[in-house]
Amino acid sequence: MQTIYVDNNATTQVAQEVYEVMLPYLTSDYFNPSSMYEQARGASTAVSKARATIAGFLGGIHPDEILFTSCATESNNAAIFGVASANPNRRHVMTTAVEHPAVLEVCLELERRGFEVTFLPVDTSGNLDVGGFVRALRPDTLLVSIMHANNETGVIFPVEELSRICKETDPSIIFHTDATQSLGKLPIDLRGAFRHVDLLSFSGHKLHAPKGVGALYVKRDTCWHPFMMGGHQEKGRRAGTENVPYVVGLEKACELAFQNREADYERVGKLRDRLAQALQEMIPCLQVNGRDAPRLHTTLNLACHYVEGEGILYQLSAHGICASSGSACTSGSLKPSHVLRAMKVPFTAVHGSVRFSLSRYNTEQEIERIIEVFPRIVSNLRKLSPYWDDRNNRPRPEAKELENR
Repeated sequence: MQTIYVDNNATTQVAQEVYEVMLPYLTSDYFNPSSMYEQARGASTAVSKARATIAGFLGGIHPDEILFTSCATESNNAAIFGVASANPNRRHVMTTAVEHPAVLEVCLELERRGFEVTFLPVDTSGNLDVGGFVRALRPDTLLVSIMHANNETGVIFPVEELSRICKETDPSIIFHTDATQSLGKLPIDLRGAFRHVDLLSFSGHKLHAPKGVGALYVKRDTCWHPFMMGGHQEKGRRAGTENVPYVVGLEKACELAFQNREADYERVGKLRDRLAQALQEMIPCLQVNGRDAPRLHTTLNLACHYVEGEGILYQLSAHGICASSGSACTSGSLKPSHVLRAMKVPFTAVHGSVRFSLSRYNTEQEIERIIEVFPRIVSNLRKLSPYWDDRNNRPRPEAKELENR
């Protein structure tokens, strides 16, 4: 049975080109880049080259503003805790209610340590109210951390505008964005439209590099303390021997993503739109979460009323289709998605949401297969629901009372 992988917001397959450039640093050129002997020079040069290449893709920033980490979760932790520890006189932090747990949980920990955290709400489309954002800023605001694109719905936040507002309000406010889902898919110019961003996090395994490598951009002169101690690496800002093969792989993945971004945007966007249109035409009581907001062209989050998302995923898996119910970090939980709850998705659908996230490797044939299979799965599961009138293919009258529970 063919595997159809449409869970790319969780992780991506490693590109063949990435794998090939990594191999020498896993075999013959395995040296520690910090070592002084001649044999290690190749590894050291490779790390420096990767740093410069990635800095170039991000708008020509200085290479020293890029720190290599193990993943975006580490980058987010380092960004937020690093700012908090370096600025003890300010105690207010702002974020959104729909951030990835790698930001939300850190902000909750700051609350436990005595910080005041404002969790900004979103509307039913997942949009942030800019007016509410402005009103939430305070004289003691230290840090604003707002993701560039949501991992569950693909909704894009206006980071360029929000970071500009922060700096115009108070240049001392530090702005961080989690760009894990957007890097390589959307333009990010840290010398241009994103010039007011102080810290930016991303991870390799979301753009066809391997798991285990990420990066953190730290703008020069940002008041920030290192998060990991114990070594001189990364100019003393992130201890630990550099993961040379994975850093090289990240460089190649970024190169591929930036080279192919416009072509991928058009082709993958058409696949996503074809899938969305067909399923909405074939399945009653199906809504696209974030439909009226700007969204990543790769992401389709569907709320299927009166069915359980877990049942849908098991049935999809039986057909070789790999999808998700939301964040990979929380999909093992039976709790409804905090993102969808923040968007006030009705009770009848919040447990029945499924995310399809595409990549450049998905094909038209795969999309057509999902269109063939998915409506049958929803129909079969609804036959088991006490709130669905299978004969008339619509909700029972009493089901409407559940929506606002």
